[in-house]
Amino acid sequence: MTATLEPTTTAPLPPLRLGALTVDPAVVLAPMAGITNPAFRTLCREFGAGLYVCEMITTRALVERNEKTLRMIRATADEKDAFSVQLYGVDPATVGRAVEMLVDEGVAGTRPAHIDLNFGCPVPKVTRKGGGSALPWHRVLLRDIVRQAVRAAKDVPVTIKTRIGIDADHVTYLDAGRIAEDEGAAAITLHGRTADQLYSGTADWAPIARLVEAVGIPVLGNGDVWEADDALRMVAETGCAGVVIGRGCLGRPWLFGDLAAAFAGRSERALPTFREVAAVMHRHATLLAEEHGEQHGCSDFRKHVAWYLKGFSVGGDVRRALAMVSSLDELAGLLAGIPDQPYPTAVLGAPRGRTSTPRPVALPEGWLDDRDDPRPPAGAELETSGG
Repeated sequence: MTATLEPTTTAPLPPLRLGALTVDPAVVLAPMAGITNPAFRTLCREFGAGLYVCEMITTRALVERNEKTLRMIRATADEKDAFSVQLYGVDPATVGRAVEMLVDEGVAGTRPAHIDLNFGCPVPKVTRKGGGSALPWHRVLLRDIVRQAVRAAKDVPVTIKTRIGIDADHVTYLDAGRIAEDEGAAAITLHGRTADQLYSGTADWAPIARLVEAVGIPVLGNGDVWEADDALRMVAETGCAGVVIGRGCLGRPWLFGDLAAAFAGRSERALPTFREVAAVMHRHATLLAEEHGEQHGCSDFRKHVAWYLKGFSVGGDVRRALAMVSSLDELAGLLAGIPDQPYPTAVLGAPRGRTSTPRPVALPEGWLDDRDDPRPPAGAELETSGG
């Protein structure tokens, strides 16, 4: 994979220190439902280094030893020393018990090297019950959850991920950062949007810079990092200690190689030809097939096709056939029939994955009345993992 652009170069960024865990480069793959499974984590790691978090795990499902959840927290062979789990929970006792199971019982088969707590999910089914990005408004409850998790984790570093707030009138990130630091969290990730923005518009990085000034623990930036040079710009503008990558790597796992080069002060960036992209696509589908069986793996791969093909000249019939592929041989044959072509540089820096329009946040009745109510929100526990 060769580069033809003129990328930014800077001095190398120091590794991220999370307790005894060193993340070098300071790059974290964000949990994404149905995406950050073992196959995708393996693929991304083949291009670069960093910390690769599994799909979100709900603490209730873990404590109840839900079969699907137990399958989702399997570490791959190459992440035994850096297995990372994100937990969603709203009850301090349940969160504490889930962390104990991971750390003390080895319920995942591998003791995690890192645990992240999700307080950033903006999905209505979560916020309307007081969970996700709605929960930090109840700062005492947030404190109790982080406290229980850190105590149960012992020497395993715990971090939290959050958003700016519920909306412009209900900002929570500074309180969340101070609570995280006071309760012993190793770092905090801030997505530069409020919950009511969902994934619309442009992420605001200014609050990331303000959080860096307000706390002594590392702050990781998240939101609209589409290219490695966006990550360099985020670090330069905010002073954040590293970046968390979500939608930017969809159909572009080689972004992690670009990030590794950028944070090491090198200028090379990957611009794969279609033939090289096709090889990555087949590798991705093969990893999924090894994990789930060929038919299920190919079916799961279909959601990735449009992201990989973004900007390439393929043709509607072939795109539709690829989106219905059911075997690795079929995938290979369809890809072989597409002419090789340079990477479509017009799509660089453009949003990928889900987009949305702003909308008011669904909240429980009276949720905004008392910020110091320590009670877990009724019915906010999720029964299934993944998001």
